[in-house]
Order: sequence, then C-alpha cells, then structure tokens
Amino acid sequence: MPVSVTEDSLKFGKTTLPGISITIPEVNYENTLKAWIKNLESGSKSKVVTENNEMSIFGAKIKEISSNPVNVYSKMIKLDSTLKLTASFELKKDQYVDRTGTAAEFPKAEDYLKQFAKNQYIDVVKTQVDSEDKKLRDIEKELSSLEKEKNRMQKSISSNNTTIANEKENITVQNNELTTVTAAIVEHNRQLDTMSTGPAKEEKIKYLKDLDKRKKKAQNSIESSENKINKTKNDTDKTNAEIPKNEKMQEQVNERIQNQQGVLQKFTDKLKKIKSY
Repeated sequence: MPVSVTEDSLKFGKTTLPGISITIPEVNYENTLKAWIKNLESGSKSKVVTENNEMSIFGAKIKEISSNPVNVYSKMIKLDSTLKLTASFELKKDQYVDRTGTAAEFPKAEDYLKQFAKNQYIDVVKTQVDSEDKKLRDIEKELSSLEKEKNRMQKSISSNNTTIANEKENITVQNNELTTVTAAIVEHNRQLDTMSTGPAKEEKIKYLKDLDKRKKKAQNSIESSENKINKTKNDTDKTNAEIPKNEKMQEQVNERIQNQQGVLQKFTDKLKKIKSY
C-alpha cells in the first residue's frame, strides 16, 4: 500500500490550522504514536502535551524543516488498515507551513512526514519479512531432519547387510568345524570301544569330552548367528518400508519450502518497494 502525503487542514481545539496529512499502512497505533512523540521530542528539552487526542509541542527541533525551533500540532487517527497522521508546523507565531507564504518549507515538511511514515512502515514489513524467513528456516530444518533420518536408515541397512554377511560367514566356518568335530567324535568313539581300561582310555575319554564341548560351541554359535540374521533381516525390512514414507514426506516438505520461498519473496519485494518510495 502507498504512503500518501496530501495538503490538509488540522482542526485543533476551536481553530483550523493549515497542515499536511499522511497515511501509514499496516502499522500499530500505539507503537506509531510512541514513535511520533519520540521523533518530535528528539534533540529538544520540550515535551509533547496530549489533550483529547490532540498533540502539541513548542520549540521542537526539526532540522529537516527549519534551523529554528518550530511548534507542531498533530493528531493521529486509526482507520481500517492504515493510520492517518495530520500535522501542522508553526515556524513563528501564526506563520504555518503551507503552499503559499512558506512554500520553501512545505516540501521539507512533506518529506519529513513521509520519511517518518516510511520508517514506520519499513519496521512493520521488516518484522513480516523476518517472520516469513523464520517460517522458511523452520521448514528447511524439518527437511534437513528428514534427510538425516533417511541417511541414518540407509547407513543402518548397509550396516545390517554387513552384519548378515559376517554372520553367514561365521555359520559357514562353524558348520565346517561341526563337520570336522562330528567326524572326529565318531572316529574316537570307535577307537574307545576297542581300548582296555587304563590311562590311555582315560585320556581318550577326556579328549572326547573336549570334542563334545567344541561341537556344542559350534552349534550354539550357528544358532546365535541364525537368530541374529533373522533379527537383522526384520530390522532391515522395517527400515526399507520406512524409506518411501520418508521420501514422500521430503517431497511434501520441499513443496512447502517452495511455497514459503514465494511468500518470503513477496514480502521481500514489498520491503524493497517501500524503501524506494
């Protein structure tokens, strides 16, 4: 929305003064009122006096209009989507800025009001830009989180595949061990049957016990590997099922990012336009 400056009149008490009006879009009334008062009091010991929504300050130092102190009478009213600020500038007693007797000061006063309005509007739109930029960054963080999660799942699948390969290799090794030990047990049991009682037979029995322990160890290792493979495969199946869901969510978030980038660009363009007023 444009910042409009027009020549106007200001009804102040029972008097009508020549003045200038400006409309300021979208701004907050209370914040703008405080900023206007602060602007008038800046650099001066004078204070703004407010009565019945009419503001006055005597001896305000507004170098943008005059090198001498000026008296300013003003009103601010709230409209539907804008504020209207009307001000009258008194250079000396009963000599007000207008297009006739003080023509040189009139454009200065217009610029002064316009710059004030522009600054207020810029502050509002900067806040809007910051808000939309934060929304974009939040969505981008959401996408980054999904990307990290997908990467984690892919690494988990890769790690699971390595685990399965290692466990299969262990099963092969243990099966070989089991075959060897089983054959040895059969052979040594055959020999044991032919031996008479004595130290040699006792030693053979002890050796067979060791072979039996090796057999049980190999069997337990095979069972453990098989259980680990089954558990790991189940985990991989679940993770594989989650990846398409993650990718779908990434597509949706990317679409939100594109939409939000468009919204942010509109507010950024809006800010640039206001700055160019």
